[in-house]
Amino acid sequence: MSKDLVALLGFALMFGLLVLRVPIGIAMGIAGVIGFGLLSGFTPALNLLANVPLSVLTDYNLSVIPMFILMGAFCSTAGMSRELFEAGLAWAGHRRGGMALASIVACAGFAAINGSSVATAATMSQVALPEMRKAGYDAGLSAGLIAAGGTLGIMIPPSVIFVLYGIMTETDITKLFFAGVVPGLLAVGLYAALVAFIARRRPAAFPAGRRHDWSERLATLKNLWPTLALFLLVLGGMYLGFVTVTEAAGLGATGALIIGVARRQLDLAGIRNALVDSLRVSSAIMLIVVGAYLFGYFLTVTQFTQNAVNLLVNLPIGAYGVLALVMLGYLVLGAVMDELAMILLTVPIVHPVMLQLGFDPVWFGVIIVMAVTFGMICPPVGMNVFVINSLARDISLTRIYKGTMPFIAVDVVRLLLLCAFPAISLWLPSKLG
Repeated sequence: MSKDLVALLGFALMFGLLVLRVPIGIAMGIAGVIGFGLLSGFTPALNLLANVPLSVLTDYNLSVIPMFILMGAFCSTAGMSRELFEAGLAWAGHRRGGMALASIVACAGFAAINGSSVATAATMSQVALPEMRKAGYDAGLSAGLIAAGGTLGIMIPPSVIFVLYGIMTETDITKLFFAGVVPGLLAVGLYAALVAFIARRRPAAFPAGRRHDWSERLATLKNLWPTLALFLLVLGGMYLGFVTVTEAAGLGATGALIIGVARRQLDLAGIRNALVDSLRVSSAIMLIVVGAYLFGYFLTVTQFTQNAVNLLVNLPIGAYGVLALVMLGYLVLGAVMDELAMILLTVPIVHPVMLQLGFDPVWFGVIIVMAVTFGMICPPVGMNVFVINSLARDISLTRIYKGTMPFIAVDVVRLLLLCAFPAISLWLPSKLG
Protein backbone atom coordinates (compact mmCIF):
# COMPACT_ATOMS: atom_id res chain seq x y z
CA MET A 1 0.00 0.00 0.00
CA SER A 2 1.45 3.36 -1.06
CA LYS A 3 2.21 6.05 1.51
CA ASP A 4 -0.02 8.58 -0.26
CA LEU A 5 -2.98 6.21 -0.09
CA VAL A 6 -2.35 5.51 3.61
CA ALA A 7 -2.20 9.26 4.27
CA LEU A 8 -5.57 9.76 2.56
CA LEU A 9 -7.04 6.84 4.49
CA GLY A 10 -5.73 8.36 7.72
CA PHE A 11 -7.49 11.66 7.01
CA ALA A 12 -10.64 9.80 5.99
CA LEU A 13 -10.60 7.80 9.23
CA MET A 14 -10.08 10.93 11.32
CA PHE A 15 -12.93 12.85 9.69
CA GLY A 16 -15.13 9.75 9.84
CA LEU A 17 -14.58 9.54 13.59
CA LEU A 18 -15.40 13.25 13.88
CA VAL A 19 -18.69 12.64 12.09
CA LEU A 20 -19.41 9.96 14.70
CA ARG A 21 -18.82 12.68 17.35
CA VAL A 22 -15.59 11.17 18.65
CA PRO A 23 -13.59 13.92 20.45
CA ILE A 24 -11.06 15.50 18.10
CA GLY A 25 -8.02 14.55 20.18
CA ILE A 26 -9.02 10.90 20.33
CA ALA A 27 -9.92 10.86 16.61
CA MET A 28 -6.51 12.20 15.62
CA GLY A 29 -4.77 9.79 18.00
CA ILE A 30 -6.61 6.71 16.68
CA ALA A 31 -6.02 7.65 13.04
CA GLY A 32 -2.36 8.44 13.74
CA VAL A 33 -1.59 5.21 15.59
CA ILE A 34 -3.38 2.98 13.06
CA GLY A 35 -1.75 4.76 10.12
CA PHE A 36 1.68 4.62 11.74
CA GLY A 37 1.12 0.93 12.42
CA LEU A 38 0.23 0.16 8.82
CA LEU A 39 3.49 1.71 7.60
CA SER A 40 5.95 0.94 10.39
CA GLY A 41 4.42 -1.99 12.23
CA PHE A 42 2.07 -2.01 15.19
CA THR A 43 4.75 -2.66 17.82
CA PRO A 44 6.45 0.69 17.06
CA ALA A 45 2.98 2.27 16.88
CA LEU A 46 2.11 1.04 20.37
CA ASN A 47 5.48 2.29 21.65
CA LEU A 48 4.61 5.66 20.15
CA LEU A 49 1.26 5.58 21.92
CA ALA A 50 3.01 4.86 25.21
CA ASN A 51 5.71 7.53 24.89
CA VAL A 52 4.02 10.54 23.26
CA PRO A 53 1.48 11.29 26.04
CA LEU A 54 4.24 11.19 28.65
CA SER A 55 6.57 13.46 26.65
CA VAL A 56 3.75 15.96 25.96
CA LEU A 57 2.40 16.10 29.51
CA THR A 58 5.89 16.59 30.99
CA ASP A 59 6.97 19.25 28.47
CA TYR A 60 8.01 22.34 30.45
CA ASN A 61 7.09 24.69 27.60
CA LEU A 62 3.50 23.46 27.56
CA SER A 63 3.08 24.20 31.27
CA VAL A 64 2.32 27.79 30.29
CA ILE A 65 -1.12 26.67 29.03
CA PRO A 66 -2.65 25.43 32.31
CA MET A 67 -1.15 28.41 34.15
CA PHE A 68 -2.83 30.97 31.90
CA ILE A 69 -6.06 28.98 32.04
CA LEU A 70 -5.86 28.94 35.85
CA MET A 71 -5.33 32.70 35.88
CA GLY A 72 -8.48 33.14 33.80
CA ALA A 73 -10.43 30.76 36.04
CA PHE A 74 -9.48 32.71 39.18
CA CYS A 75 -10.45 36.00 37.50
CA SER A 76 -13.76 34.60 36.28
CA THR A 77 -14.65 33.16 39.68
CA ALA A 78 -13.70 36.46 41.34
CA GLY A 79 -16.21 38.32 39.17
CA MET A 80 -13.76 40.55 37.28
CA SER A 81 -15.74 40.12 34.06
CA ARG A 82 -18.84 41.66 35.64
CA GLU A 83 -16.80 44.59 36.95
CA LEU A 84 -15.49 45.26 33.45
CA PHE A 85 -18.99 45.20 32.01
CA GLU A 86 -20.41 47.44 34.74
CA ALA A 87 -17.65 49.99 34.15
CA GLY A 88 -18.36 50.07 30.42
CA LEU A 89 -22.09 50.32 31.11
CA ALA A 90 -21.64 53.26 33.48
CA TRP A 91 -19.60 55.24 30.95
CA ALA A 92 -21.38 54.37 27.69
CA GLY A 93 -24.74 52.79 28.59
CA HIS A 94 -26.74 55.98 28.02
CA ARG A 95 -25.89 55.98 24.30
CA ARG A 96 -27.65 53.92 21.66
CA GLY A 97 -25.74 50.67 21.56
CA GLY A 98 -23.89 51.69 24.72
CA MET A 99 -24.53 48.37 26.41
CA ALA A 100 -23.21 46.58 23.32
CA LEU A 101 -20.09 48.77 23.43
CA ALA A 102 -19.69 47.91 27.11
CA SER A 103 -19.90 44.20 26.21
CA ILE A 104 -17.18 44.54 23.57
CA VAL A 105 -14.86 46.38 25.94
CA ALA A 106 -15.56 43.83 28.68
CA CYS A 107 -14.80 40.96 26.26
CA ALA A 108 -11.48 42.61 25.36
CA GLY A 109 -10.60 43.26 29.01
CA PHE A 110 -11.49 39.75 30.09
CA ALA A 111 -9.57 38.32 27.11
CA ALA A 112 -6.49 40.15 28.38
CA ILE A 113 -6.57 38.09 31.59
CA ASN A 114 -8.10 34.92 30.24
CA GLY A 115 -6.78 33.90 26.80
CA SER A 116 -9.67 31.60 25.89
CA SER A 117 -12.30 32.37 23.26
CA VAL A 118 -14.87 29.91 24.59
CA ALA A 119 -14.39 31.01 28.21
CA THR A 120 -14.79 34.67 27.24
CA ALA A 121 -17.98 33.96 25.29
CA ALA A 122 -19.42 31.77 28.07
CA THR A 123 -18.65 34.28 30.81
CA MET A 124 -19.99 37.31 28.95
CA SER A 125 -23.11 35.36 27.97
CA GLN A 126 -23.94 35.11 31.64
CA VAL A 127 -22.88 38.66 32.52
CA ALA A 128 -23.88 40.88 29.58
CA LEU A 129 -26.48 38.99 27.55
CA PRO A 130 -29.22 39.02 30.25
CA GLU A 131 -28.67 42.75 30.79
CA MET A 132 -28.89 43.54 27.08
CA ARG A 133 -32.06 41.52 26.67
CA LYS A 134 -33.58 43.19 29.73
CA ALA A 135 -32.83 46.58 28.12
CA GLY A 136 -34.68 45.60 24.94
CA TYR A 137 -31.71 44.80 22.72
CA ASP A 138 -32.23 42.48 19.75
CA ALA A 139 -31.52 39.00 21.13
CA GLY A 140 -29.90 37.58 17.98
CA LEU A 141 -27.62 40.57 17.44
CA SER A 142 -26.68 40.65 21.13
CA ALA A 143 -25.77 36.96 21.12
CA GLY A 144 -23.86 37.36 17.85
CA LEU A 145 -21.95 40.30 19.29
CA ILE A 146 -20.87 38.28 22.34
CA ALA A 147 -19.88 35.32 20.15
CA ALA A 148 -17.70 37.63 18.05
CA GLY A 149 -16.38 39.43 21.12
CA GLY A 150 -15.36 36.06 22.51
CA THR A 151 -12.93 35.58 19.62
CA LEU A 152 -10.85 38.39 21.10
CA GLY A 153 -9.80 35.78 23.67
CA ILE A 154 -7.40 34.16 21.23
CA MET A 155 -6.11 37.41 19.72
CA ILE A 156 -5.44 39.62 22.74
CA PRO A 157 -2.60 38.16 24.86
CA PRO A 158 -2.20 35.91 26.73
CA SER A 159 -3.44 33.46 24.10
CA VAL A 160 -3.25 29.66 24.17
CA ILE A 161 -3.21 29.59 20.36
CA PHE A 162 -0.17 31.89 20.24
CA VAL A 163 1.58 29.66 22.78
CA LEU A 164 1.00 26.51 20.72
CA TYR A 165 1.99 28.23 17.49
CA GLY A 166 5.17 29.56 19.11
CA ILE A 167 6.15 26.16 20.52
CA MET A 168 5.49 24.35 17.24
CA THR A 169 7.35 26.84 15.06
CA GLU A 170 10.03 27.90 17.57
CA THR A 171 8.82 31.49 17.26
CA ASP A 172 9.32 33.88 20.15
CA ILE A 173 6.05 33.68 22.12
CA THR A 174 6.61 37.08 23.71
CA LYS A 175 6.78 38.67 20.26
CA LEU A 176 3.64 36.78 19.24
CA PHE A 177 1.80 38.11 22.29
CA PHE A 178 2.73 41.69 21.50
CA ALA A 179 1.97 41.16 17.82
CA GLY A 180 -1.63 40.44 18.81
CA VAL A 181 -2.14 43.64 20.82
CA VAL A 182 -2.69 46.17 18.00
CA PRO A 183 -4.82 43.79 15.86
CA GLY A 184 -6.87 43.04 18.98
CA LEU A 185 -7.40 46.75 19.62
CA LEU A 186 -8.22 47.19 15.93
CA ALA A 187 -10.90 44.51 16.31
CA VAL A 188 -12.38 46.36 19.29
CA GLY A 189 -12.44 49.61 17.29
CA LEU A 190 -14.05 48.00 14.24
CA TYR A 191 -16.66 46.21 16.36
CA ALA A 192 -17.46 49.49 18.14
CA ALA A 193 -17.84 51.27 14.78
CA LEU A 194 -20.16 48.50 13.59
CA VAL A 195 -22.29 48.78 16.73
CA ALA A 196 -22.56 52.56 16.21
CA PHE A 197 -23.59 51.99 12.58
CA ILE A 198 -26.25 49.42 13.51
CA ALA A 199 -27.57 51.64 16.29
CA ARG A 200 -27.96 54.51 13.82
CA ARG A 201 -29.60 52.38 11.12
CA ARG A 202 -31.75 50.25 13.46
CA PRO A 203 -32.38 52.22 16.66
CA ALA A 204 -34.82 49.62 17.99
CA ALA A 205 -32.12 46.92 17.92
CA PHE A 206 -29.77 48.81 20.27
CA PRO A 207 -31.83 51.26 22.40
CA ALA A 208 -30.25 53.80 24.73
CA GLY A 209 -30.09 53.11 28.47
CA ARG A 210 -30.10 55.32 31.52
CA ARG A 211 -27.38 57.88 32.14
CA HIS A 212 -25.12 57.20 35.14
CA ASP A 213 -23.96 60.16 37.20
CA TRP A 214 -20.27 60.94 37.69
CA SER A 215 -20.11 59.41 41.15
CA GLU A 216 -21.31 56.07 39.74
CA ARG A 217 -18.85 56.25 36.87
CA LEU A 218 -15.88 57.02 39.06
CA ALA A 219 -16.89 54.29 41.50
CA THR A 220 -16.66 51.66 38.75
CA LEU A 221 -13.08 52.68 37.95
CA LYS A 222 -11.99 51.61 41.42
CA ASN A 223 -12.86 48.02 40.51
CA LEU A 224 -10.73 47.96 37.37
CA TRP A 225 -7.32 48.02 39.02
CA PRO A 226 -7.07 44.18 39.40
CA THR A 227 -7.50 43.67 35.65
CA LEU A 228 -5.02 46.42 34.83
CA ALA A 229 -2.56 45.16 37.45
CA LEU A 230 -2.64 41.59 36.11
CA PHE A 231 -2.29 42.75 32.52
CA LEU A 232 0.72 44.91 33.39
CA LEU A 233 2.19 42.18 35.59
CA VAL A 234 2.11 39.58 32.83
CA LEU A 235 2.82 41.61 29.69
CA GLY A 236 4.95 44.24 31.45
CA GLY A 237 7.15 41.56 32.96
CA MET A 238 7.70 39.94 29.57
CA TYR A 239 8.24 43.25 27.77
CA LEU A 240 10.88 44.38 30.27
CA GLY A 241 12.52 40.96 30.23
CA PHE A 242 12.05 40.29 33.94
CA VAL A 243 10.25 36.99 33.34
CA THR A 244 9.90 34.35 30.64
CA VAL A 245 6.51 33.45 29.20
CA THR A 246 6.19 30.41 31.46
CA GLU A 247 7.18 32.43 34.53
CA ALA A 248 4.73 35.17 33.52
CA ALA A 249 1.94 32.59 33.35
CA GLY A 250 2.71 31.32 36.85
CA LEU A 251 3.04 34.88 38.11
CA GLY A 252 -0.32 35.77 36.59
CA ALA A 253 -2.08 32.79 38.17
CA THR A 254 -0.54 33.58 41.56
CA GLY A 255 -1.40 37.26 41.22
CA ALA A 256 -5.03 36.49 40.33
CA LEU A 257 -5.30 34.23 43.37
CA ILE A 258 -3.80 36.82 45.73
CA ILE A 259 -5.99 39.64 44.38
CA GLY A 260 -9.14 37.51 44.59
CA VAL A 261 -8.43 36.45 48.18
CA ALA A 262 -7.37 39.97 49.27
CA ARG A 263 -10.62 41.45 47.91
CA ARG A 264 -12.62 38.63 49.53
CA GLN A 265 -13.96 37.52 46.16
CA LEU A 266 -12.33 34.09 46.35
CA ASP A 267 -13.13 31.74 49.21
CA LEU A 268 -12.13 28.08 49.52
CA ALA A 269 -15.12 26.94 47.47
CA GLY A 270 -14.32 29.46 44.74
CA ILE A 271 -10.67 28.41 44.63
CA ARG A 272 -11.70 24.77 44.40
CA ASN A 273 -14.15 25.51 41.56
CA ALA A 274 -11.48 27.50 39.69
CA LEU A 275 -8.97 24.66 40.07
CA VAL A 276 -11.49 22.09 38.84
CA ASP A 277 -12.53 24.23 35.87
CA SER A 278 -8.94 24.91 34.84
CA LEU A 279 -8.08 21.22 35.20
CA ARG A 280 -11.02 20.26 33.01
CA VAL A 281 -10.11 22.75 30.27
CA SER A 282 -6.37 22.01 30.45
CA SER A 283 -7.02 18.26 30.21
CA ALA A 284 -9.17 18.75 27.11
CA ILE A 285 -6.47 20.88 25.47
CA MET A 286 -3.68 18.43 26.33
CA LEU A 287 -5.72 15.55 24.91
CA ILE A 288 -5.94 17.44 21.62
CA VAL A 289 -2.20 18.16 21.72
CA VAL A 290 -1.39 14.47 22.32
CA GLY A 291 -3.69 13.40 19.47
CA ALA A 292 -2.15 15.97 17.14
CA TYR A 293 1.37 14.80 17.94
CA LEU A 294 0.40 11.17 17.23
CA PHE A 295 -1.20 12.15 13.93
CA GLY A 296 1.83 14.32 13.14
CA TYR A 297 4.21 11.38 13.50
CA PHE A 298 2.01 9.44 11.11
CA LEU A 299 2.08 12.26 8.54
CA THR A 300 5.87 12.45 8.86
CA VAL A 301 6.21 8.75 8.01
CA THR A 302 3.96 9.15 4.95
CA GLN A 303 5.99 12.22 3.86
CA PHE A 304 2.66 13.95 3.35
CA THR A 305 3.92 17.14 4.99
CA GLN A 306 6.95 17.45 2.72
CA ASN A 307 4.90 16.70 -0.40
CA ALA A 308 2.24 19.25 0.58
CA VAL A 309 4.90 21.91 1.20
CA ASN A 310 6.50 21.29 -2.20
CA LEU A 311 3.11 21.40 -3.92
CA LEU A 312 2.06 24.70 -2.34
CA VAL A 313 5.41 26.43 -2.84
CA ASN A 314 5.46 25.53 -6.55
CA LEU A 315 1.92 26.66 -7.33
CA PRO A 316 1.98 29.29 -10.14
CA ILE A 317 -0.20 31.78 -8.25
CA GLY A 318 2.39 33.82 -6.36
CA ALA A 319 3.02 34.21 -2.64
CA TYR A 320 -0.22 36.06 -1.86
CA GLY A 321 -2.17 33.62 -4.03
CA VAL A 322 -0.89 30.76 -1.86
CA LEU A 323 -1.71 32.77 1.26
CA ALA A 324 -5.28 33.30 -0.01
CA LEU A 325 -5.57 29.58 -0.72
CA VAL A 326 -4.38 28.74 2.81
CA MET A 327 -6.85 31.20 4.33
CA LEU A 328 -9.66 29.63 2.29
CA GLY A 329 -8.60 26.23 3.60
CA TYR A 330 -8.85 27.49 7.17
CA LEU A 331 -12.36 28.78 6.53
CA VAL A 332 -13.37 25.32 5.31
CA LEU A 333 -11.67 23.52 8.21
CA GLY A 334 -13.21 25.96 10.67
CA ALA A 335 -16.62 24.59 9.73
CA VAL A 336 -15.78 21.13 11.03
CA MET A 337 -12.81 21.36 13.42
CA ASP A 338 -11.82 22.88 16.75
CA GLU A 339 -9.38 25.83 16.49
CA LEU A 340 -6.71 24.06 18.54
CA ALA A 341 -6.89 21.00 16.30
CA MET A 342 -6.64 23.19 13.19
CA ILE A 343 -3.48 24.85 14.48
CA LEU A 344 -1.85 21.60 15.58
CA LEU A 345 -2.75 19.76 12.38
CA THR A 346 -1.94 22.41 9.79
CA VAL A 347 0.92 24.53 11.14
CA PRO A 348 3.59 21.86 10.42
CA ILE A 349 2.46 22.04 6.78
CA VAL A 350 1.74 25.72 6.15
CA HIS A 351 4.48 27.30 8.30
CA PRO A 352 7.39 26.01 6.16
CA VAL A 353 5.47 27.15 3.08
CA MET A 354 5.11 30.69 4.41
CA LEU A 355 8.80 30.84 5.35
CA GLN A 356 9.85 29.72 1.87
CA LEU A 357 7.55 32.34 0.35
CA GLY A 358 9.25 35.04 2.41
CA PHE A 359 6.55 35.83 4.98
CA ASP A 360 7.44 36.85 8.54
CA PRO A 361 6.66 34.02 11.02
CA VAL A 362 5.37 36.42 13.69
CA TRP A 363 3.08 38.16 11.20
CA PHE A 364 1.83 34.82 9.92
CA GLY A 365 1.12 33.76 13.50
CA VAL A 366 -1.30 36.68 13.80
CA ILE A 367 -2.84 35.90 10.41
CA ILE A 368 -3.37 32.26 11.26
CA VAL A 369 -5.00 33.17 14.58
CA MET A 370 -7.30 35.56 12.71
CA ALA A 371 -8.20 32.75 10.32
CA VAL A 372 -9.13 30.25 13.01
CA THR A 373 -11.36 32.81 14.76
CA PHE A 374 -13.75 32.59 11.82
CA GLY A 375 -14.35 28.96 12.68
CA MET A 376 -15.42 29.98 16.19
CA ILE A 377 -18.47 31.87 14.93
CA CYS A 378 -19.15 30.54 11.41
CA PRO A 379 -21.77 27.86 10.68
CA PRO A 380 -22.18 24.95 10.88
CA VAL A 381 -19.93 24.47 13.95
CA GLY A 382 -19.05 27.83 15.53
CA MET A 383 -18.01 26.75 19.02
CA ASN A 384 -18.79 30.15 20.55
CA VAL A 385 -22.27 30.06 19.03
CA PHE A 386 -22.99 26.65 20.52
CA VAL A 387 -21.74 27.78 23.93
CA ILE A 388 -24.05 30.81 23.91
CA ASN A 389 -26.97 28.72 22.68
CA SER A 390 -26.43 26.25 25.54
CA LEU A 391 -26.70 29.13 28.01
CA ALA A 392 -29.59 30.93 26.27
CA ARG A 393 -31.75 28.13 24.89
CA ASP A 394 -34.54 30.43 23.72
CA ILE A 395 -32.22 32.08 21.18
CA SER A 396 -31.97 29.69 18.26
CA LEU A 397 -28.70 28.82 16.57
CA THR A 398 -30.02 30.37 13.36
CA ARG A 399 -30.64 33.73 15.07
CA ILE A 400 -27.19 33.72 16.67
CA TYR A 401 -25.47 32.85 13.38
CA LYS A 402 -27.43 35.64 11.70
CA GLY A 403 -26.28 37.99 14.45
CA THR A 404 -22.63 37.09 13.88
CA MET A 405 -22.69 37.86 10.14
CA PRO A 406 -22.02 41.63 10.39
CA PHE A 407 -19.09 40.93 12.71
CA ILE A 408 -17.71 38.27 10.36
CA ALA A 409 -17.79 40.87 7.57
CA VAL A 410 -15.83 43.27 9.78
CA ASP A 411 -13.33 40.49 10.58
CA VAL A 412 -12.78 39.92 6.85
CA VAL A 413 -11.92 43.62 6.52
CA ARG A 414 -9.51 43.33 9.44
CA LEU A 415 -7.84 40.27 7.90
CA LEU A 416 -7.37 42.12 4.62
CA LEU A 417 -5.88 45.11 6.45
CA LEU A 418 -3.41 42.86 8.28
CA CYS A 419 -2.40 41.19 5.02
CA ALA A 420 -2.00 44.52 3.23
CA PHE A 421 -0.18 46.27 6.09
CA PRO A 422 1.99 43.80 8.08
CA ALA A 423 3.30 46.69 10.21
CA ILE A 424 -0.02 46.67 12.09
CA SER A 425 1.06 43.50 13.84
CA LEU A 426 4.86 43.82 13.57
CA TRP A 427 5.36 47.35 14.91
CA LEU A 428 5.02 46.54 18.60
CA PRO A 429 7.14 43.32 18.54
CA SER A 430 9.88 45.29 16.75
CA LYS A 431 10.26 47.39 19.89
CA LEU A 432 11.28 44.31 21.88
CA GLY A 433 14.63 44.16 20.13
